[in-house]
Amino acid sequence: MEYLLIGFLTSLSLILAIGAQNIFVIEQGLKKQHIFLVCFVCSISDLILIFLGIFLFHYFIQYFNPTIELIFNILLLIFLLHFIYSKIKSFNLKVNFNNEIPDISKFNIFIKTLGFTYLNPHVYSDTVFFLGNFSKNLIFNQKILFGVGASIASFVFFFLIGYLSSYFSKYAQSDKVWKVINIFIISFMSLITIYVLMDIIN
Repeated sequence: MEYLLIGFLTSLSLILAIGAQNIFVIEQGLKKQHIFLVCFVCSISDLILIFLGIFLFHYFIQYFNPTIELIFNILLLIFLLHFIYSKIKSFNLKVNFNNEIPDISKFNIFIKTLGFTYLNPHVYSDTVFFLGNFSKNLIFNQKILFGVGASIASFVFFFLIGYLSSYFSKYAQSDKVWKVINIFIISFMSLITIYVLMDIIN
């Protein structure tokens, strides 16, 4: 149980950092758009990557070189620019918080969630590389407990912020409030985009 707790706390400390993926989950919670699907995809993706790092860390380290990281950064930059453009384009549109917006399909949300998850280099550095490296000296049973604990942290975190956002959406049911939220999302995503761009340049 000791390694279960270590895995949980270690993973939680990494995932608590505010990033593009977390902002996206919160936004979908506020909009009440396929919250379970978004939270589940983010959580199960973390589980897969965590155990990938635990068991294949020594193989992955030779493949994740600066060139691969550059490719992921370029893909993430394109994805973020498209996301910011779509947010600006729909800035003055009214948002219905009471029900899921019918023209936003599950497939569309699914693809967006995958984009925010797998096009983010930090997802790999936190799950595959940091947690994989952290657990490399543990014995097999300890690795399993560590991975389960880390995965539980992801499930708890994503479902918590997703459904808490949904609950508090009743306080955001006005165009003025949602415009402020959109300004924050656009501003934050822009900062992340600048950070990614600087990383590519350097």
